[in-house]
Amino acid sequence: MKILLVNGPNLKLLGTREPTIYGSETLEQIVKKVCDTALTKGVQITAFQSDDEAALISAIGAARGVYEGIIINPAAYTHTSVGLRDAISACGVPTVEVHLSNTHKREAFRHVSLTAPVCVGQIMGFGSKGYLLAIDALIGDH
Repeated sequence: MKILLVNGPNLKLLGTREPTIYGSETLEQIVKKVCDTALTKGVQITAFQSDDEAALISAIGAARGVYEGIIINPAAYTHTSVGLRDAISACGVPTVEVHLSNTHKREAFRHVSLTAPVCVGQIMGFGSKGYLLAIDALIGDH
């Protein structure tokens, strides 16, 4: 099984960005953990991060026929990007949305996800463990 791991804007700042909210792990550490865990389950991960909405949309659009699942942390685009939502919907690849923090415990504008309704599920509030839970969810859904 092949899974595309997509991380959105500002996640490359993890480790130093608001550690009380996002924890102290860097994105590189999280991706390594995800890849190592996936490998033990016979899953291949391709990781992609961009601050550019168009690049994220293009990566998701290219996933059809290549990947059996997508794990996405759309970050701030969760709440603003109809384009990202449409890409997830159009690609036809089962997608799990992940957030390090519980967005419902944060500012009101973070309570609405435009992307979650077109995903098979949403995992939030468990830090980087959410990514690992998403692998299990996609394996079970495959």
